Amino acid sequence: MEQNKKRLPLEGIKVVDLTRVLSGPFCTALLSDLGAEIIKIEPPAGDEYRHVGPFKAGESALFTLVNRNKKGAVADLKNEVDLSRVLEMARDADVFVENFKPGVADRLGVGYDAVRAINPDIVYASISGFGQTGESSQLPAYDLVVQAMSGMMGITGEPGGEPTMVGESIADLVAGLYGSWAILAALFDRHRTGQGVYLDIAMLDCLFSMMPTPVAQWMFSGKAPGRVGNRHPLSTPFGSFTAPDGRVIIAILNNRQFGALCDAMGRPEIAADPRFRSDEERTRHEPELRDLIESWLADHTVESAIKALSDARIPASPVLEMGDALIRARTGERQLLLTQCHPRLGDIPMMVQPVRASAWATSAPKIAPQLGEHNDELFG
Repeated sequence: MEQNKKRLPLEGIKVVDLTRVLSGPFCTALLSDLGAEIIKIEPPAGDEYRHVGPFKAGESALFTLVNRNKKGAVADLKNEVDLSRVLEMARDADVFVENFKPGVADRLGVGYDAVRAINPDIVYASISGFGQTGESSQLPAYDLVVQAMSGMMGITGEPGGEPTMVGESIADLVAGLYGSWAILAALFDRHRTGQGVYLDIAMLDCLFSMMPTPVAQWMFSGKAPGRVGNRHPLSTPFGSFTAPDGRVIIAILNNRQFGALCDAMGRPEIAADPRFRSDEERTRHEPELRDLIESWLADHTVESAIKALSDARIPASPVLEMGDALIRARTGERQLLLTQCHPRLGDIPMMVQPVRASAWATSAPKIAPQLGEHNDELFG
């Protein structure tokens, strides 16, 4: 390879992917973005996400997004011939990923022991809702269930209102992200030690680990936090504020920023008010401070308020609707969506991995496979 030619860091890594729906496919999609060869094995009926809309020309948008860059084959693991084909494929693989309900992979003959018997160096990852062991391991693991059990719903929503789910399948996605991270760490460890490893990745564990703020609130006080709406539970003013034509996000973390905010509002004396002299005091008197800020915003549009705050180097932003965020993702300099030419759908926007690296190649993702598209190539 030429010295200056850009590369993909996982080129040459082979992954056998027996996952479906979201957590597992998202995990392997992230690996595929970095150049790994992903061989997606589906049952004859296909991944459930093939049958979940929205659809266009019979193609699922969700399936297309999270199964980019993969090769696809169909195998009935209850059929001895198909099972032997999958195990043979695992013989020279680097990684094996499954997200069956705990115990199912073993019963089907593709559990860790079966795969390790033919490939002792394999990195084997199992993604499940609640882990491979314990009293909750056999519970159904839908994202909403995990959000509810993690406590995340309990701290999301308005004070006194109902617990609220995050507006995306965050438990699935976080488990997939942690899964890809753990697989990369395991590959690095294998390079040093020559040993494979088994990875037990639980959606609940992963989602809980994403909540250091409520843990910090509880850690010294012993009191579990509740819902605080669209503001930060520990810092003030840090949240969403009302302007005549929309909402403005203001994020203040220290006294210097607060002083700059008071100056920008034309009210420098507020910074010396005993109620607002520290972050702790500002949080204690949040309603009074909110009234002062929204009185200032009453004479501004969202645009003019953002300009005044930005000129004062205060972290601030509008609250974008998803349509506006999608336009920015597609047309912005960071190129979070790239155009892919689909043989049946034409040009479609596709998500890409967001990390930029000086020596890594970036290209439009390849289309998700048709059901069994690569059977001949992979099984001969």
